[in-house]
Amino acid sequence: MRLSAMGDVAMTVPVLRAFVKQYPGVKLTVISRPFFKPFFDRIPNLDFFAFDEKERHKGFLGLLRLFRDVKKFKINAFADLHNVLRSKVVSLLFALNGKKRATVDKGREGKKELTREENKIFKQLPTMFERHAKVFEEFGFPLDLSNPEFPEKAKLKDDILEIIGYENQKLIGIAPFAQYDSKVYPIDLMTEVIAKLAENKAHKILLFGGGKKEIEILDSLSKPFENVVNMAGKIKFQQELQLISNLDVMLSMDSGNAHIAAMLGVKVITLWGATHPYAGFLPFNQSLDNALTSDRNQYPKLPTSVYGNKIVEGYQDAMRSISPNEIVQKIQSSI
Repeated sequence: MRLSAMGDVAMTVPVLRAFVKQYPGVKLTVISRPFFKPFFDRIPNLDFFAFDEKERHKGFLGLLRLFRDVKKFKINAFADLHNVLRSKVVSLLFALNGKKRATVDKGREGKKELTREENKIFKQLPTMFERHAKVFEEFGFPLDLSNPEFPEKAKLKDDILEIIGYENQKLIGIAPFAQYDSKVYPIDLMTEVIAKLAENKAHKILLFGGGKKEIEILDSLSKPFENVVNMAGKIKFQQELQLISNLDVMLSMDSGNAHIAAMLGVKVITLWGATHPYAGFLPFNQSLDNALTSDRNQYPKLPTSVYGNKIVEGYQDAMRSISPNEIVQKIQSSI
């Protein structure tokens, strides 16, 4: 069970893909929001159960109904990969029904030590993938995540190709937004990155985002260039996943798009502001060298937050310490 957020749900996919490969005799049932179902569509031996937050599974009585609904799958063990009140209630119900259960350890204490201002302990924490794998190990299913297999690139249909063009170009994805401003690379600097990349006509730059405000910004970023296309609002989510699977590289903030690209086997370059990959959220199977972080010599309190939701005075411009040239060079060396 993992209900949200998008990036967190995406981070379960490589682990579950490894599980079904290494234990083909075990059936998995994923409980999550219906929007995330496409993440799991191509994983064999896996059922998806849609969590209905607004009606059937709303409130405590809804969680009782959820338990009864999922119980029909003849569950032997319940893996709580969310560790929030709702998942804990469902986990308890399975335990009371005599079933095994295990809950992900989010490592909250270590994350506090990493992000506190005083006496900071700056060290790499276990990744969320390792934490998820440990849940299954408790059931007697240790997982090897070192040799991952990814789905084949989706064959792009004409409706997508008509938007991005039929030219044989390197596809560079850019997802310049995140939930919190402290994780967003300044738009004026991102404009420089896009302009430098667009100079090479062998590049096709595809911009990803969502929502009216983001679409307006992406339109303004793409308008000056023939080989830059704003994809936001033009295709459905399933199509977006197909397109991302065909990227040569994705440039993303510490956000869901990074994890979506990584779960599809795409090389990902990430930019980090208030947060840091040491907290365990480096995208799956990606090199730490491709995680460009803000300058800790200039901003020694970094990372100041696990999720980017904490504002520290004087740190608003931390991401400006990552130069556009550094980003462009990293992308060019990756394709």
